[in-house]
Order: sequence, then C-alpha cells, then structure tokens
Amino acid sequence: MDSFEPDGNGAAQDLLHPPLPVPPDVKPIKAEFEPAKKKVAIVPMARHGLGSKGPKISILTNHFKVNVGNVDGHFFHYSVSLSYEDGRPVDGKGVGRKVIDRVHETYRSELAGKDFAYDGEKSLFTVGPLPNNKLEFTVVLEDVTSNRNASPDGHDSPNEHDRKRLRRPYQSKTFKVEISFAAKIPMQAIQNALRGQESENSQEALRVLDIILRQHAAKQGCLLVRQSFFQNNPNNFTDIGGGVLGCRGFHSSFRTTQGGLSLNIDVSTTLIIRPGPVVDFLLANQNVREPGSLDWNKAKRLLKNLRIKVSPSNQEYKITGLSDQFCKDQLFSLKQKSMKNENGEAETLEITVYDYFVNHRNIQLRYSAKMPCINVGKPKRPTYIPMELCSLVSLQRYTKALSTFQRASLVEKSRQKPQERMSVLSNALQSSNYGAEPMLRSCGVSISSNFTQVEGRVLPTPRLKVGNGEDFFPRNGRWNFNNKKLVEPARIERWAVVNFSTRCDINSLVRDLIRCGEMKGIHIDPPFDVFEERNQNRRSPPLARVENMFEEIQSKLPGAPQFLLCLLPDRKNSDLYGPWKRKNLAEFGIVTQCMAPTRVNDQYLTNVLLKINAKLGGLNSMLAIERTPSIPIVSKVPTMILGMDVSHGSPGQSDVPSIAAVVSSRQWPLISRYRASVRTQSPKLEMIDSLFKRVSDKEDEGIMREVLLDFYTSSGKRKPDQIIIFRDGVSESQFNQVLNVELDQVIEACKFLDENWNPKFAVIVAQKNHHTKFFQEGSPDNVPPGTVIDNKICHPKNNDFYLCAHAGMIGTTRPTHYHVLLDQIGVSADDLQELVHSLSYVYQKSTTAISVVAPICYAHLAASQMGTFMKFEEASETSSSHGGVTAHGAVPVPQLPRLRENVCNSMFFC
Repeated sequence: MDSFEPDGNGAAQDLLHPPLPVPPDVKPIKAEFEPAKKKVAIVPMARHGLGSKGPKISILTNHFKVNVGNVDGHFFHYSVSLSYEDGRPVDGKGVGRKVIDRVHETYRSELAGKDFAYDGEKSLFTVGPLPNNKLEFTVVLEDVTSNRNASPDGHDSPNEHDRKRLRRPYQSKTFKVEISFAAKIPMQAIQNALRGQESENSQEALRVLDIILRQHAAKQGCLLVRQSFFQNNPNNFTDIGGGVLGCRGFHSSFRTTQGGLSLNIDVSTTLIIRPGPVVDFLLANQNVREPGSLDWNKAKRLLKNLRIKVSPSNQEYKITGLSDQFCKDQLFSLKQKSMKNENGEAETLEITVYDYFVNHRNIQLRYSAKMPCINVGKPKRPTYIPMELCSLVSLQRYTKALSTFQRASLVEKSRQKPQERMSVLSNALQSSNYGAEPMLRSCGVSISSNFTQVEGRVLPTPRLKVGNGEDFFPRNGRWNFNNKKLVEPARIERWAVVNFSTRCDINSLVRDLIRCGEMKGIHIDPPFDVFEERNQNRRSPPLARVENMFEEIQSKLPGAPQFLLCLLPDRKNSDLYGPWKRKNLAEFGIVTQCMAPTRVNDQYLTNVLLKINAKLGGLNSMLAIERTPSIPIVSKVPTMILGMDVSHGSPGQSDVPSIAAVVSSRQWPLISRYRASVRTQSPKLEMIDSLFKRVSDKEDEGIMREVLLDFYTSSGKRKPDQIIIFRDGVSESQFNQVLNVELDQVIEACKFLDENWNPKFAVIVAQKNHHTKFFQEGSPDNVPPGTVIDNKICHPKNNDFYLCAHAGMIGTTRPTHYHVLLDQIGVSADDLQELVHSLSYVYQKSTTAISVVAPICYAHLAASQMGTFMKFEEASETSSSHGGVTAHGAVPVPQLPRLRENVCNSMFFC
C-alpha cells in the first residue's frame, strides 16, 4: 500500500504534520471568492413579424370576444380552511362547495353581500374586499355522508352500530370555516397581459375568471374536468363498450390574444363509468356473460372509490372494497336488543349477510348469494351490502387505459362535421347563460355571441419527387403511387416469411407482394422459406412462441436474413408484437414488418411496401427541392432537425416508466431521412433527462452524443451549424423548462464533444392538445390544407402560429399550434412556416400531408414501438386508477435494450 493512502484505520493521517501555530501579530487574510456567475434564464421569444406568403382566406374560429368593464377593480384572494367540530381537517372532495355555499347563504350580511368565486379547495376570490381580513364561521350541513360512520340509510347494513343509526338516518355535521386574506390582484393586469406585459398578477387574474366558469358549471351539477364541464344528460352519453361511456360536454376558458381577451369554447369528451347496477357494469367491463366468470380481484381494483346508490334507501356511498367471502358465507355480529346477557348487554348473533337481508330485512335477493358484498365502511369496521342492491351513480370518470376498439369507437362517435360543431358551440354559449353569473357581472365581463373572424393564408403545396425523375404537386394534401415508382427503392434479397398461425394463402400473398413491389420499383427475390408455427406452440406464452420460432429460423437459414415478414393473427394489440420486435431489432439486428392479412388488396400491400422500403433504407418520396440548395433555413449550412417526445403510461398506471424519444435527421441536406434514440425515465417525468449523461471526464452516454455523431458521419463529416428542435407534448407552463433544462443538456452535450463548437438553435413546441378550431365561413368543408394563422387569436406577445397542414376528411380539423420559443438562427416568419409545412409532407408511411411535422410523428412511433419491448403491465396492474404518482427517482427505472448497430440508424419505427 502506498504510504499516503489511508489504510482504513486512520494510519495515513498519522503521517501528516500538524498545522504550524499562527503568530499572535499576524492577521490571517480572508480569501476572496469570485461569486459564481448566475445563469440568466431564457424566456420564450417575442414575435418579430407576421408571415405574408399564400393567398388570404377568411376564417371563423371558436373564440368569442370578451370585454372587461371593471379594469380599475381588484380581485381579493382569500385562503379557506375547513375543519370539523373536533378540529379535524375536511378532506372529502365536493364537501367544500356545499360548505362555502352554506356560509354564503347564512352569513350574507356579515360578508357585506359579496359574491364568491371558490375553486372547491383552498382558494376563494371576491371583487373588492370582505369586511375583515380574517373571518370565522360555523355552519351545519344536514345531509352529508360522513366517511367515518358511512352506512346506507343507517339501518340496511349489518354493523355493530346498527341500532344507533336507526334513530339518526341522516348525519348532520358541523363545520368550522376560516377565511383569511392572502393577496390583492389588480384587474388592470389583464389589460397589461393583452399589451404583452404578462406577470404573475395577470396569470392569477385569468385564473380567477376561469374559476368563475368552473363554479358556474358546478352550480349546474356538472362534472368538472379542469376547464371542461359535463352535464348529467343521457343524450350526451355514447356507449363505447366495456361498461364505459363517452360523455360529451364543453371546454370553456379565457385566453389573452392579439385581438383582446377571448372566451374559447369547444366540444369536449370525457370517459365515464356506465351508471346502473354494479353487476351489469362488471359483466360489460370484463366482457363475460355470467357473474361466475368474473375476476373479483380485478373488480375490487376497479370499483374502489366509486360512488353507489343503495336500494331501497337511495342513500349514496363510496365503495371501499369487497368482502373476502361470498354474501351467503360472509359472517358479521348482529346485536340482539331483545336478548340480554347476565350483564344486561345486548347479545350478539353471528349471522351471514345474506341471511340478515333476506330474513331480518325481508329484502329478496335474486343473485347476490354467490358474489362478494360491497363494503362501504372501513377495513376494520366493514359495512357490507349485497351487490344487487347497489347501483353506480352517474358522471364518475373512467381513468383506465382504453382498448384499441374502445378508442376507435370513441373517435368515431365523438367526431362532428364543421357546421354541426359550430351550431353545437353556439347553443352551448347560449345555454351557459354566463350573462347571469353574478361574479362575471361584478367584473364587468360581457361576452360576444359571434365567432371571431380572422384572416388566414393558404401556403403553397410543396412539389414532391418520385422515381424516374418524375415530380408533381399533391392535390388537397393527398397523392398516390398509381403508375409511379418510389424515389429510392430498396432491394429485398435475403428474406423469409414467418406465420404465427394466421389463416391465409401465403403463396398468393408473396406473389402479390413481389408484383406490387415491381410496380413500385422494389426488386423482391422469392423468399428463402416460409416458417409456419407448429401446432403444439400455439398455446405457449408469447415469449416462448417467439423463441421457438427463432430456433427454427436459425436451424434452417444459412445466415442472418436482411428482412423478415411476420404474419400475426390479431390486427391490433397482438401479444406477440413486442417480443417479436425486440428479438429482431435488439438481439439479431433484423428489419421486420408485421401484418395481419385479413383484407389484403393492392392498396394494402402498397402501404405495407412503403413501410418496408423506409425501414430498409429506401425513400418513397421526397421534396423536389431537397437535393437543391433551396430549402429555407436548412440548405445553406449543415442543419440537423430533431423531434422530441415523451410518452407516459396510462393515467391509472403510476409506476410505468415514461419513454423519451429523440428523432434526428441524417444525411444533410436531406430532411426526409431520420433515426431514433429511445430511453426510459422516471414515471410521469415530462422533461427528457437523458440528453446529456456524463459518466466520466471523457464519456457521455446521453442521447445527444449519439445523434450528433450519427449526423456527423452520415453528412460527410460535417457538424451541424444549426439545430432545429421540435418538441411535442409540453404545456405553456413548461416552456421555461424546455429552454432552461432540456436545451441546457443539448448545449452541454455539444460542448462535451467540442468546447469551441457553438451551433445556433431554434426551439419550436408543437401542441395538438388545445381547443382552437377553424371554420370556413359559409362552407360545410374544413379549411384547406396549408391554412396558417398567425394573427388576432395568437398570443399578444410570443411568437406562435396555427397550421392545418393536412386535409381534414372526417370531423373538424384540429390545427397544430406551434410556439417558437427560441430562434438564434434569425428565421423570417414566412421561411419558418414554409419549413414546418414542408416537414408535414416527408412522412414516409403515408401518402398524405400529416397534421404535425414528421420528426414528431416519428418520435411518437419510436417511443410506442420500443415501449412494447418491455412488458410493464404486470407491475402496473396493482396500481389503482385512483392512486397517486410515484415520486420521481423513487424506483430504479428498467432500461430499454439497445438496438443492434445495423438497425439502430434505420427507420425501424415506420
């Protein structure tokens, strides 16, 4: 051991000399540290100018102009504290509004007649101040179900307190309410925001206006989901299968725009549980016919925290669980008042729940005997009710993931043609009757009943290039490959067909595929072999079926194939898909295409060939200007385009890792070729945390290093001088994080590669999840593809625009809202809008312009495909749909397997 290394016993410390004593006449000099330079946070950039390209078009939009008369007034913000008589805080949602309403009724004079805007939790707002900064009130609510003593009608449930409750069927409760002053918000802040001077006050003032809308809807008995409101009207319900209904309602929120304050109203749909008998819901949800076939563990997870009405009392309660035994076997202790023991106490009788209801309560039970009971009490003090006496109440949200078929049904049943949507929105505004809302009146708010008119422009369609030097203009955002060849067709030489027990004529399928390929310019050799799954493997687990198939492939093929065509029995959600893709891409580096050959025709096979060609390194079509130096922004200097997205597990799955995908352009000056890098990260974490991952002084394992090196090698050893980032899936409140967390990592990754390298950045966020829609005045059609709007309804200060690049064939077109957060390149509005429009035409899977730029679509595809590599469902099945979210970093996140070198730079995600 080196003499200066510690040996674990402090021996090395003995070798060090003690410090010399400081002479008494010497004054030690205080070391001066330079304060670390504080990094200035980047904020979203302001708009530099408007675009002018393209013929103008008059458009109507679902924004309604709002005037605020009381600009000199103030909102006063008060904190609300609710507690029971004994000082326990009130935690039940929904009770707050009832309590505050009672305070408002009972103490109107003490509150100087002021109206409230209450958010249902801890904040209350008034226009002008209340008489005192701190007010305390006591109110009594009669018909409030207490979570502590919950029991249907007080006597129809077996429980030791049965007799007591018989005399008190309703539980009256006393609440203490404390209202204390928190802040003063000038209404003038709204006017300032409209002039581009946003502040915390302006955001708070707009929040107050939105809270008023929520309160207005709550008073009408609506289900509130953020700023969307749903009424209990069966005419608005549509069954999408599995015991789930789509419930149509309205989104309503205030927006600051260039044209002033506006109210944005749109049709909105949420999912609710089908009201009615609990058993009927469970049968539909699990898709079984007989109660005997129900999975009660699954039912218990699904029913927890749902509200039911109990017959015959009509009382409402929350489900806390199911009994461990069936109704005919579940015992409880019933106190017998007529029978006393020697101490004079009522004797208890052990009796089953079934016996109690049938013989003591004389309630006929037809089918509950062989089912668990519903528990509405506490785990240690259960209160059991036979299932057939329980009905689910209406307007309860369903928060589990939908099946593919449910999703398709929801989309089909909730879409509306533009004219129908306009008429529904006009009626919604009228029936909302906001003019009668006292809080809006006291703010001096008046809302126009007319759709706002805006001026749009239709951008010119980009010219596309296909094979044989042919180029053409798509019509109405669409084209086809009839009598056309692909611009860069691949050759398919070493390949085979793998059939997982699908019934089809494979010889005919292969013949048609080769024929269609020849027509498109793809040379396809006959397949080496067709591998049929053996009968004995069909019932094996998916992983074993894939392993067995690969053993057979390896035993018969002379070497690794270039390509495998895989025939799957299920069109959607095949359990084989994930294990098959993982085996091919991560373990063997083989390009593969899956298909379910149900309705095969030439059009279907052409679409499959487009995907195969892109995966094998070919190009189907490209922009005519792609190889010339005329693409705005991109052609003049090496430019890399990134698409970034994070996909999360279903709302109920709190422990499923999120998946971050970064797609990057390659082979500059092309903007049609991409590759993807995908990583897992902590559940529900929206910011990508693996862009830069320094593991030592010379090593970075982050995504950016991977994509930058690929760009360099694929683009003639050129580093990108410009990097354009398209980011999907972030809300306005997260823009600063994109600029100061994610962009920081990107810059660090660049600097780590070369300290002197300073590329310029543009950061653009694409949002689809908004409520702005466009309509053509006097036309039943959607707006034409290429419609762009950057005025009037856009942000008063920030650089944003709306683009409908695609042709809306069904329903009403949803534009993409692009926010330019940063532009160090110095791009004009016209050039940027043209680039974004062009990037909607380079999506290799499709012969249509798509609604959002291709790199973002590819990032979605890459994340979802690699998500199937890992089976997360086992962990997430136990997580309740009503549960919380796992703390970031609390659980180690399982890593995705890395793809083999020969496929990692391919468009495997197509």
